Amino acid sequence: MVEKPFLQVVRGEPTAEEVAALVAVLTARSRAARRDGRRPVRRTSVWADRSRQVRAPLTPGPGAWRASAFPG
Repeated sequence: MVEKPFLQVVRGEPTAEEVAALVAVLTARSRAARRDGRRPVRRTSVWADRSRQVRAPLTPGPGAWRASAFPG
């Protein structure tokens, strides 16, 4: 099984120093995010977003059946 490279140059021919500088910046940024307690930003689809499962409790009363179908 062939692994994909972590970093791939798609245009140009960078020197070893330029690649080393890029790796240093990415590593520092990753460590700073972990130190702050933040996780790297990942884009999730709206369908996979678990916050959609949280909603206000239903209250009985006139029109409650209609309001239950609409997100609040």
